[in-house]
Amino acid sequence: MAERENRRGNRREREEAPEFADRLVAINRVSKTVKGGKRFGFAALVVVGDQKGRVGFGKGKAKEVPEAIRKATEQAKRNMIRVPLKEGRTLHHDVKGHAGAGKVTMRTAPTGTGIIAGGPMRAVFEMLGVQDVVAKSTGSQNPYAMIHATLDGLRNQQSPRQVAQRRGKKVADILPKRDDAPATEEA
Repeated sequence: MAERENRRGNRREREEAPEFADRLVAINRVSKTVKGGKRFGFAALVVVGDQKGRVGFGKGKAKEVPEAIRKATEQAKRNMIRVPLKEGRTLHHDVKGHAGAGKVTMRTAPTGTGIIAGGPMRAVFEMLGVQDVVAKSTGSQNPYAMIHATLDGLRNQQSPRQVAQRRGKKVADILPKRDDAPATEEA
């Protein structure tokens, strides 16, 4: 990190590399008719994540687009959640989420599947750092509802470590046993 001197010569401000990636999901123009004509305003929906298991979204409203995006990005950074990922690339288990009329189903996927999801859900998964997932949205097509529903499902995501800790067991006791050894026939 490069340090920068302020006016008095003190080195306090630090320039930091952007740790979060952001994705503009939707922008909405609204107009208000007044005596002299129309006044326009803009609402922005932004998803922010570190692509390592943290994601958040924010909404911002302003008279100009860049200001609305800036406000949405700041809100998204404040409202981040951490999601446990399996092998850093997919979900631990299938999960459903809903918010209002928005309903989503998210399923874990094998390596090489990619992100199979539509619109706003895709932005959430990309910012989260998920590489393989199959997701389906049923219900509302509103991007706000879809993102709320997606994050609702991701909040319910639990890793085997969390489940084992809650139940007072070891992770090996929670996971299914694998029979990798070849079966031997007894005569």
